[in-house]
Amino acid sequence: MDRFDALLPRPVSVRPKPGSLRITHDFSLKIEGEPGERLSKAALRFQKRLADKTGLFLEAGEPGQCALVLQCERVGELVLGEDERYSLDVTPTQAVLRATTDIGVLRGLETLLQLISADQEGYIIPCVEIDDEPRFPWRGLMIDSARRFQPLDVLKRNLDGMAAVKLNVFHWHLTDDQGFRVESNEFPLLHELGSNGEYYTKEQIRDIVAYAHDRGIRVIPEFDLPGHAASWVIGYPELASAPGPHVRHIDIGVLDQVLNPIKESTYGFLERFFAEMITLFPDEYVHIGGDENNGKQWLANPEIVQFMREHDFETILDMQSYFTERVLGILTRLGKKMIGWDEILTPNLPATAVIQSWRGRESLVEGARAGHKIILSNGYYIDLCQPAEYHYLNDPLPSDMELTPQESTNILGGEATMWSEVVSPETIDSRIWPRTAAIAERLWSRREDCRSEDLYERLDVISLHLEELGLTHEKNYPQMLRRLARGRKISPLQTLLDVCEPVQGYERVIQRKYTVLSPLTRAVDAARPDARGAREFRNLVRHYQGEVATGSRLKERLRIWAQNHEALAPIIEHSPVLQEITDLSRSLSTIATLALECLESPGRSLNEHEKTALAEAKEPRGQLQLVVVSAIEDLLTKER
Repeated sequence: MDRFDALLPRPVSVRPKPGSLRITHDFSLKIEGEPGERLSKAALRFQKRLADKTGLFLEAGEPGQCALVLQCERVGELVLGEDERYSLDVTPTQAVLRATTDIGVLRGLETLLQLISADQEGYIIPCVEIDDEPRFPWRGLMIDSARRFQPLDVLKRNLDGMAAVKLNVFHWHLTDDQGFRVESNEFPLLHELGSNGEYYTKEQIRDIVAYAHDRGIRVIPEFDLPGHAASWVIGYPELASAPGPHVRHIDIGVLDQVLNPIKESTYGFLERFFAEMITLFPDEYVHIGGDENNGKQWLANPEIVQFMREHDFETILDMQSYFTERVLGILTRLGKKMIGWDEILTPNLPATAVIQSWRGRESLVEGARAGHKIILSNGYYIDLCQPAEYHYLNDPLPSDMELTPQESTNILGGEATMWSEVVSPETIDSRIWPRTAAIAERLWSRREDCRSEDLYERLDVISLHLEELGLTHEKNYPQMLRRLARGRKISPLQTLLDVCEPVQGYERVIQRKYTVLSPLTRAVDAARPDARGAREFRNLVRHYQGEVATGSRLKERLRIWAQNHEALAPIIEHSPVLQEITDLSRSLSTIATLALECLESPGRSLNEHEKTALAEAKEPRGQLQLVVVSAIEDLLTKER
């Protein structure tokens, strides 16, 4: 795969030319036009990354002999729809990167870094002409810092990863039942009692907003209302719909606590709160959540029930619609626009509210037809450990979408969502990357350029590129295995986990109760979505047509698996935390042995005991699933 094919996201137009631009120690750059502070900082970061990538001690070249010229007409604004186009022209003597805004230049610099390759003489950039622009203006990643607090270094390295794949919105989920993570001077008990001491100071929030700004990324805060409000009412019980006592909750899940929607004092509180928060977050949008209010506390409160009768509110949704419209009025007076999850979508909701669709595409279509701007997250829930290809095939605006051209313009783009019920700072990167790069391409590149046949090969390339930025999705894997193996040889454990994945969807929290104190250091936490070993084996099986070379490779892999339990068993015995995967390890060896026997005796049928062994191998153990079973079944079918 050449550097042009590996570019991710795929640019709109790539026209290769003969030759290459050689990177030497005197490689330097200059900025023409209106650079601004953001572009000046980006140029310095580029030079540092270039030096790190090549190992060259870069020195200033002769005046006027710069190898890279950045041309920028104006400083861009971090607003929806800002111009992010760029063009890149690389010749054997110079590369010129042009854009209307500095944000466009930032996007082009990321493409340029991906183009760097090497030959026997050193590092080069292949000659090419590229014209590029995003398909959607809203390309986001949501990180939940409320349920499990994520330190600043986690956020910053993921902002770097976002910039590398041209994402431009960081949606920051800051409050939920389990934690209130923002310092408030107006209402200090929010963070003092609702956070267990883990919250972001105002200075830290400004630091993250500035860090994102330097990378051309907007920051959208989310303060979840009226449900998911347990952390709000600990310090301010007058906001609650039900009597206390109100205590900090550590259970993971949807709780009943909800703000009281009929008290005028609730809205006075929220107006003062939002007036304070918007001084920290300059973006024009504020997310109010609005999801998963079960209404139990409202229906148990006689005053709220009476209010509903007096206003002819027949359902909880009617009551919440009233609350949502009151909050919308507050944000509008403060000069902000409101976003909410699709539960806020009601017939009377003003079209100025933006809908984030998470429960299904029905809300996307309904909202777009009603004139609302829409952000798609349904199908982009990366915390559910589904394959990258599943997310990649999920288009916010597929060709068969039943919307008029005008209604289609209401689809702003999409967001990957990283909820933190079962991730820690150690594991969060492995749940975000590299799969989110596939979503980033879907949101940037043209629909016809999003082809899945080489997706995983390209993700492997971008994964290493992301690792250069400090992301830990690769390096933390062996680190966790060493801990699990308690210092013993990790190769048998890795052999098993390379073909295992965490159970998908919500199965993990269904199968076992989690709290914010639950350990996230088990085998299921070390294992990663899209298990590479299983994927490589599936590809071999898919292309196997009885040829000797491929058959030998399959047998070699099966022999390793067949012998692996014998090697792993002493490690499991030495490490009690691994005992929950004993049967999983035994199943891998059993079905691998079975597959080897069938390969050695083509045409033989499986007996009932062997069929049972294959079926049992599919069952999750330790909240892990052995994802190579279906490929082994396909192989056995071919052999029969």
